[in-house]
Amino acid sequence: MELNLTTASGKPSKKTVEVSEETFNKDFNEALIHQVVNAYLAGGRSGTKAQKNRSAVSGGGAKPWRQKGTGRARSGTIRSPIWRGGGTTFAANNRDFSQKVNRKMYRSAMTSIVSELIRNDRLVILADLKMEGPKTKQLAEQLKALGCENALIVTDDFDQNIYLSSRNLINIEYTDAQHVNPVSLLRYEKVIMTADAVKKVEEMLK
Repeated sequence: MELNLTTASGKPSKKTVEVSEETFNKDFNEALIHQVVNAYLAGGRSGTKAQKNRSAVSGGGAKPWRQKGTGRARSGTIRSPIWRGGGTTFAANNRDFSQKVNRKMYRSAMTSIVSELIRNDRLVILADLKMEGPKTKQLAEQLKALGCENALIVTDDFDQNIYLSSRNLINIEYTDAQHVNPVSLLRYEKVIMTADAVKKVEEMLK
């Protein structure tokens, strides 16, 4: 299977990149993609919510008064939930929201997403994308020429200049092929990949 390349000016190139049918021509599996996306988003939740129960709050080591003879209700600790400064009755604890997704399922969902991007003409493949320095205006002009002002940029290796140039652009995200994820692939209207990044993604999804 051959994919056409696009020049930096946005015009079709005569060059192509050879990819496998199994990775870039797979049927769209909506249910699997939904499950993987939910699992990915759930894994990003911190779950750092905690309260102290009666055993976690400080103090309360001794019985406040004797059991009988005082005329007051019996009490065993000043850190009881009904006391001021006491522990919480049903204290919240740190929670792990992560969901288990098999490696085969994740790869199958990613190949399904990439294949759908190709079918919908949302994948733009460049021969190469490099910048001499961190120049936001230059990158913005190049993206405008490509017709990709709402896009995810993916290169084979992390490029500091592209990262610095793109971080102040609205609706533009940059990552390398190793850290590409299903949520970013689906979030933007276009996905811009270099030819080397396409080959690297293909190698990762085999």
